[in-house]
Amino acid sequence: MSRSRHSYNGRIRHSSKERGASDSFRCVNCKRMVSSAAAGTGHRNHCPTCLWSKHVDVSSGDRNSSCHGKMEPISVWVKSNAEWALVHRCTACGTLKSNRIAGDDNEFALMSLAARAIAMPPFPLDA
Repeated sequence: MSRSRHSYNGRIRHSSKERGASDSFRCVNCKRMVSSAAAGTGHRNHCPTCLWSKHVDVSSGDRNSSCHGKMEPISVWVKSNAEWALVHRCTACGTLKSNRIAGDDNEFALMSLAARAIAMPPFPLDA
């Protein structure tokens, strides 16, 4: 089997057939080690603790982006099937991406993102 030379958050990427549950990467924001294996997602792309990511995908799981900027979690949204997804904005190029949450994501961080729009409305509430 040939090995891919694409790097994701400081690790050498293997093809999806070579990748196992032991793959991990270092978070670009909080610097924690993160396991690539997660309940509810086949393409772990964010830290379950701080929810930050790295801009590595053009399409989900392809690792073809040349940007590699930090992806800030800016919101959550509820998909039509009632599943939650994170919205990330690249701090380098401004690209917006959506990715489903994982089973081990920090629930407090997710709820904080969900409440952000209510806490900071674009209009005065005292009118």
